[in-house]
Amino acid sequence: MNKGQIVFLNGVTSSGKTSIVEAIQARSPEFFYVVANDLFEETIGERYLREDYWKYLSEAIIMMYHTAKVFSDHGKHVLIDGIIVERPGLAPHYEKVKEIFSGYPLSIVEVFCPLDICRQRNLAREHRSEDQSEEQHKLMARDIGYSFKVNTHENTSEECADLIVGHLFGERTAE
Repeated sequence: MNKGQIVFLNGVTSSGKTSIVEAIQARSPEFFYVVANDLFEETIGERYLREDYWKYLSEAIIMMYHTAKVFSDHGKHVLIDGIIVERPGLAPHYEKVKEIFSGYPLSIVEVFCPLDICRQRNLAREHRSEDQSEEQHKLMARDIGYSFKVNTHENTSEECADLIVGHLFGERTAE
């Protein structure tokens, strides 16, 4: 059985990752499962997040990567909605990502949006702090070997989805 594609959408909060995930699921002729940092954070009890947020989140993120591999092993495509940060517990995060997905069809896509636009998007959402994107940007791993890049300020989520799917499969998404 062929392994499914693993597409890691890497970007800060409010860069547009989740909107692209939704657009890919709505438009792509290829079916994708989704794993996301936010979903795996919800597997951790509040008490543990208060005790040692990064320790438990780091463990959950590593488990998320292994979950993505299980989907791929079964021939299923998977989207990872996340961010590669360099923090204790994950560092060297990018190296761990490459190691975990060695031998797998992994494409890391940079989801870019200018930080001032992310700030505006954060302000429009009640559950995000104004400077959350800037803080994450400071923690992001550098020198990532991206397979592809999209800019959500210049393109709609649907256009970004079309570009990503076209890059992966050489086809256009369904309208």
